[in-house]
Amino acid sequence: MRVLVTGASGFLGRAVAAAVRDAGHTVHTFQRRPSGVLGLEDRLGSLTSAANVEAAVADTDAVVHLAAKVSLAGDPADFARVNVEGTRTVLAAARSAGASRFVFVSSPSVAHAGASIVGDDAAPADPFRARGDYARTKAQAELAALAADAPGFAVVAVRPHLVWGPGDTQLVGRIVERARAGRLPLLDAGAALIDTTYVDNAASAMVAALDRAEDVHGNAYVVTNGEPRPVAELLAGICRASGVPAPTLHVPAGLARVAGSAVEALWRVRPGRDEPPMTRFLAEQLSTSHWFDQRRTRADLGWTPAVSLDEGFRRLAAVPGR
Repeated sequence: MRVLVTGASGFLGRAVAAAVRDAGHTVHTFQRRPSGVLGLEDRLGSLTSAANVEAAVADTDAVVHLAAKVSLAGDPADFARVNVEGTRTVLAAARSAGASRFVFVSSPSVAHAGASIVGDDAAPADPFRARGDYARTKAQAELAALAADAPGFAVVAVRPHLVWGPGDTQLVGRIVERARAGRLPLLDAGAALIDTTYVDNAASAMVAALDRAEDVHGNAYVVTNGEPRPVAELLAGICRASGVPAPTLHVPAGLARVAGSAVEALWRVRPGRDEPPMTRFLAEQLSTSHWFDQRRTRADLGWTPAVSLDEGFRRLAAVPGR
């Protein structure tokens, strides 16, 4: 197929574009800057420009839509403009161009209201209960995508959970930076069970969803490694692989949530240059369990993760100059 991958300049987007290419499809990408993925045509532009999107989607059989505003803070209008309206624009352009498959890359946060998730399947996206502007707008966008599912236009939503791996400047990069500075706390005992997704596994799941779209359309799937570990163990594994000390500071989760709410209020008035050091959403993510039943995902998509968590740590440690 001729496949458009949006957001291919990002960490996961690059991996997905390469995986779709390696699966034998003809791939072009759409984002604001070059993807850096060999053998692909980059069509540059903005999700907020209908003309840019229409040009990018032309001559396309399928779309994998990853492009989004991802942040713990920012102007709520920016999240809505990129994540919600941008997704609607891509959906409309894809239908007009005659594309028959659409994979929307979502997030488990669209169905997370702050309580622990213990072995659940993919609950419906809920923008009214989702925490933070990113999660709320991704929930709205997922609902819009699945509502567009129709005969001849098969839509699937895939929610990869906490994607990481070599070259990740978001999750891994921030963990390493804060650990090196001694600013990476464990909330309570760091015992909450959390599942994550190694980047190659997340990318192969997107290829599986693309291939199986006509059979599983209209559904949302959470994708993880299926190996929940205590958050303290996960953070220690990433830190050891990156050559920095594992966190030892413990902070009460309740205090972190209060501090996170205060930081969010301050950021709305005087935004910092980087991500806020703590938010209520981040405190909840670090102190509550969130791992998912993967049986339906694996059965429906015909997919299993190829890279284990421990192998992922080994690959992270093997990166030159880490």
